[in-house]
Amino acid sequence: MLSSELNRNKPNNHAFGRSAAADQPAVPTCQPAVPAIRPGQGFYGLGIAPKILEVLERIKFKTPTPIQSKVIPLAITGADIVGIAQTGTGKTHAFAIPMVQNLAQNPASAGLVLAPTRELAMQIDEAFRPIAQAFGIKTTFLVGGVPIYDQTRSLRGNPRVIIATPGRLMDHMERRNVSLNNITMLVLDEADRMLDMGFAPQVEKIISFIPKKRQTMLFSATMAREIMDVTTRHMKLPLSVEIAPSGTTADLVTQELFIVKSDAKLRLLNKLLARYPGSVLLFVRMKHQAGKIAKAIRMMGYSASEIHSNRTQAQRKEALDGFKSGRHKVLVATDVAARGIDVRGIELVINFDLPDDTEYYVHRIGRTGRAGHTGHAISFATPDQSRDVADIEKLIRTSLPISRHPEIPQEQFVRTVVWAARRPGRFRGRRR
Repeated sequence: MLSSELNRNKPNNHAFGRSAAADQPAVPTCQPAVPAIRPGQGFYGLGIAPKILEVLERIKFKTPTPIQSKVIPLAITGADIVGIAQTGTGKTHAFAIPMVQNLAQNPASAGLVLAPTRELAMQIDEAFRPIAQAFGIKTTFLVGGVPIYDQTRSLRGNPRVIIATPGRLMDHMERRNVSLNNITMLVLDEADRMLDMGFAPQVEKIISFIPKKRQTMLFSATMAREIMDVTTRHMKLPLSVEIAPSGTTADLVTQELFIVKSDAKLRLLNKLLARYPGSVLLFVRMKHQAGKIAKAIRMMGYSASEIHSNRTQAQRKEALDGFKSGRHKVLVATDVAARGIDVRGIELVINFDLPDDTEYYVHRIGRTGRAGHTGHAISFATPDQSRDVADIEKLIRTSLPISRHPEIPQEQFVRTVVWAARRPGRFRGRRR
C-alpha cells in the first residue's frame, strides 16, 4: 500500500527537466571502458547468465548491437547508466537483460520501466516476457486506453517488472493499486520524449516514491540540457554511453526528396507505392490526416491502417499487429503514436509531411534499414518548405538528393527568404 503522502504536496526544488543549480556536477561525457567483443563472439563474454543466453539463441538474437555490447556488462554490475541512442539501436534488450538477471538474483526486488507511449510500453513488455519467463518473473504493462480493472487484477499477481506510461501508473498509485517500495531498478526510456510530451510532473512524482537506493538507467536520443538536469538529480555518478550522436542516420538507409505541391502528394504516393512491394511506414503531421490518407491508400488498392492518439488501444493494437504480420502494406502514423513502433523488415519510410521538429526526421527514417538490412526513406516537401529541408540537412550533415517523377509536374523551392549558397537546380532558404 502507498503512503498517504501520495496526495500531499511535497516540496520539490526542481521540476523534471528544469535547469539544475550551477554547482551540481554534470554527467560524465567520456565513454567508459567496456569489454571488447570479438567477431563471432555474440552475446557470450558480456556476463549474461546461461539461461538468458539460451533464450536469446531461441529467439535468434545472435549478435549484440553496439549499445547492447556496451550497456549490458555495465548494467549487470549495478551502475547507473545514461544511454544516448537513436530508435532502432536495440536499447530495449540493453536494459531488459540486466534487469531480469539482477532481479533473478534478488527475489525481494522489482523493476520499473517508464515509457512515453502505449505502443512503446507494449513492445518493451514483449521484449521482456521471454527473458523474464525463463526465471519465473512476472511482467505487466500499465497503459491508458484499456480497462483499468484488468490491470488492477494483473497487479494483484505481484509482477516484479512493471512497464508503464507515467499517467496510467499515477492512476494506479492514486488508487493504491501498486507500491513502489521494492523497486531497485528504474529505467526511463525515451526520456526526451517524456519531457516533450509533458510528463515531467508525473515522472518527478513517481521517482519521489521509489527508494533512493536503486539502480537508474536513462535512455534518450539526445543529450539535451534537460536530460543532463535529470541525471544530476536522480542518478549516482552515471556512466555515459553514446552510440548514435544526435542527427546521425542509419548507414543502410538511402534517402531522397520530392518537391511537390500539396494537391499532388496523393498522386505521387500512388506512383511510388507501385514501386515498392514491401511494407511501408508513412508519416503525417496531424492525426486528423491519418484516417483520410489511409482511406485514400485503400482506394488505390493497397491495404492500409492508421495509428494515432485518437484511436482506441484495441484499434492501435490491431493496426500494429496487422502491419507486423503483413496484412497491412501501409501503416499511416503520427510522430507521437509511432514512437513505440519497432517492426523489422520495413522496406520504405515515407514522410508524407515533413516533421515539426527536425529531430523527428532521424527517428522516422530510423524505422527502416535495421538489423543489417537496407532501407529507403522518401520525403515530400512543398515548394515553400526550403527552410525546413535546410534544417534537416544541417542536422544530418548531408544534402538530400532531389528526385522527380516523370508523371508528376516538376517543382522547385520558392525563393521567399534570404539566400544561402545553392547548388545547380536547387534553391535553399536561410537556415533557422
